[in-house]
Amino acid sequence: MKGRQTSIHVDAAQVGYDILIGSGGLDDPASFLRANSAASVAVVVTNDTLAPMYGRRVARSLTSAGWRVETVSLPDGEAYKVWSSVQLILDAMVALRCDRDSMVVALGGGVVGDIAGFAAACFMRGVRHTQVPTSLLAQVDSSVGGKTGINHPQGKNLIGAIHPPCRVVIDLEVLSTLPEREFAAGLAEIIKYGAACDPGFLDWIEANLEGLRKRSTPVLLEAVRRACEIKARIVAVDERELGLRAILNFGHTFAHAIETGLGHGQWLHGEAVGCGMLLAADLSSRMGRIDADLVRRLETIVHAAGLPVHSPPLGIPRYLDLMGMDKKRQGGQIRFVLLDGPGRSSVAAVDLSWVVASLEARVVAGRGATDL
Repeated sequence: MKGRQTSIHVDAAQVGYDILIGSGGLDDPASFLRANSAASVAVVVTNDTLAPMYGRRVARSLTSAGWRVETVSLPDGEAYKVWSSVQLILDAMVALRCDRDSMVVALGGGVVGDIAGFAAACFMRGVRHTQVPTSLLAQVDSSVGGKTGINHPQGKNLIGAIHPPCRVVIDLEVLSTLPEREFAAGLAEIIKYGAACDPGFLDWIEANLEGLRKRSTPVLLEAVRRACEIKARIVAVDERELGLRAILNFGHTFAHAIETGLGHGQWLHGEAVGCGMLLAADLSSRMGRIDADLVRRLETIVHAAGLPVHSPPLGIPRYLDLMGMDKKRQGGQIRFVLLDGPGRSSVAAVDLSWVVASLEARVVAGRGATDL
């Protein structure tokens, strides 16, 4: 990679891996692992939008690293995060006579990364995969940690596996072409790390929002680095989300209900997370865990990031029904990530009367993702 760069190591339970962050990584063969043999196949999974933008560049780098490269291009969008997309990848890998030395390369945002990683987990009970995230959201969140999967009509990410990548290649230059709405959606996940995990990072985000919105490379490098460091530290302790890692789902119980209730793809994941964090903060305040000033502070940050602050009117019974499918539920109870202060959070079961009160306060009829 050229210019400023950094590397973060993730201590995964089986085999650790590196996150490479900088500029020019897509065009640098050294960013990618070398092939085991001349016959090793790298299957680049991308989508129809990104393939003409970045597909050939990544293929050239992989070829220079010794791989025989084949590409599978999927339709673009959250609506295609379904089993049929995984089947397309698996069919291609069988036709190419891929083996356990083969590697899947996920070139895209969170949707591509989740689908491609899940296909890698399924093929021959698990082959290597490299994440090459092209959205800010994927760079700071979904590409790291090994969560892979697809959606079910009744809930987001209900089908999947923990399958860590062998490497994550983050090229900040690709963010220059990211549409503004998608860029803002990525900022939601950055805010999440500060709000739920690190008060100092929350202060830094608040002070550097202008630089983030302007996509200043030094500011982005620092934001991505700190977000990935936080996630790497938590994943090293709890790779399979049996305890501590659940706090990284701050706002996501509400967010997944919004995404599923509206129809996958109507709101971007980060837009739903922005609203979900504020609902979770409101809930924390009503339960006496934080004061209302922190809720207002977070709302100011989320709004300044270009994200919606009021949730869509799905109807409270529908919200409760959808949240009942959340993966954190235990013993029939919905569990939420709640704030205990700036940068401090924990997971707890909550009386539904508190949840209803927060929904009644923060759901505004007729307010949409772009009506800020």
